[in-house]
Amino acid sequence: MTYLLGLIVTLGLLIVVHEYGHYRVAVACGVKVQRFSVGFGRVLWRRQRSPESTEFVVCALPLGGYVRMLDEREGNVPATQLDQAFNRKTLWQRSAIVAAGPLANLALAVLLFAGAYWVGMQEPKAVLGPPVPGSLAERAGLKSGDWVRATSVLADERQGAGWREVQSMNDLMWLLTQAALQREPVRLQVSDRDGRGSRTLLLDLARFEPRDVDGALARKIGLGGPFGEPVIGRVKEGGPALRAGLVEGDRVLSIDGQAVTDAQTLRERIRASAAAAPRGASELAAQRWVVERAGRSLELTVSPRLDTSVSPPVGRVDAYVGTPPAMVTVRHGPWDGVVGGFERMWDTSLFTLKMLGRMLIGEASIKNLSGPISIADYAGQSVQQGPARFLEFLAIVSVSLGVLNLLPLPMLDGGHLMVYIFEGVTGRALSEEWLARLQRGGIAVLLMMMSVALYNDVARLLGLH
Repeated sequence: MTYLLGLIVTLGLLIVVHEYGHYRVAVACGVKVQRFSVGFGRVLWRRQRSPESTEFVVCALPLGGYVRMLDEREGNVPATQLDQAFNRKTLWQRSAIVAAGPLANLALAVLLFAGAYWVGMQEPKAVLGPPVPGSLAERAGLKSGDWVRATSVLADERQGAGWREVQSMNDLMWLLTQAALQREPVRLQVSDRDGRGSRTLLLDLARFEPRDVDGALARKIGLGGPFGEPVIGRVKEGGPALRAGLVEGDRVLSIDGQAVTDAQTLRERIRASAAAAPRGASELAAQRWVVERAGRSLELTVSPRLDTSVSPPVGRVDAYVGTPPAMVTVRHGPWDGVVGGFERMWDTSLFTLKMLGRMLIGEASIKNLSGPISIADYAGQSVQQGPARFLEFLAIVSVSLGVLNLLPLPMLDGGHLMVYIFEGVTGRALSEEWLARLQRGGIAVLLMMMSVALYNDVARLLGLH
């Protein structure tokens, strides 16, 4: 129910704002608006103050909306209302009315991002777990417990830009995603997790393929997840951890003589114990654990159990392993929130355009296209994570809607703007025959994009992506 409610709120708000942008500018330009519709299909709710005023409706299929304006191309217009017809307005007025919808979405995104910054978002601190062996991150010199304090893209350095502070793990991944899409090397300024020492590393993303930019980017680069202490949490009754004498709060120092420095390494050692398990075994070979308890070192023998409910099977000790990652609150003041909101909107818009361009020429995966199922999923998750995260999610979708509508495709606002640019340059309107051809082509492209997005949604649900 949370997911459905999140989807309804998301689509409803963004559609209303988009269409209101068209409506408000149309009215300001003296165009008569006949209907303001949220959704398509059967009308569920209608309001109209008088027969001559705008009719506001909500329809059954909430996957879009429209503003119907008086226009001679759509039917007969009374002579007394010709001055209120859309097609009779000047070129700049028609352009302003069409552009107002996407621009309203981008303006809304600024406010939503600012709202998220004002509320404050709890995010993992940019302290990294161990890098993937042999990965780009390991070759760059990153180690478990490294705290990434700032980044600098080499291309930006050549233009005079300096270091950019990293506020959280999410912030770090956003910066690296943009750099990976541009295939630009990135400098990382890191210290230990307590802020001591400082060194500069080079993450050479120039060798990274943009088509690999997706939700698994961190793993492909080789970044470890957020750092967690190798401490035992709640211990389950009757499990291997309890039988071995482990108690909540034990810090694991080593397993079979190999040092354990973080929670991720500890979990991997436990899971990997299944690799040498004989066929049919329910308990795995004993491991020699050295733990710290109340300032003293203890040696314990732990025999993980084999969990065959997953593939491939893994070892388990039936205890919560590792502390939660350290969290930071990303919060800005009133003015800084607005500035940050505008910068985030701008960066997200450019990133969206670059990603679409890369997908068009085959340099980025079309798996990044998402449809209504993914939007519903992300909406529900963000609602559960708190108001700031939901505001951020709304802002990202609002940017996507604004940018998508500005693409130069017939049937979209950007397509209409391209027609008006042609009219402004040549001094004559595009013929109805050519408009019809372009619209048919635009519909085909949009249907293809929608089909790919829906396929990606279903593939994610089935675990194929």
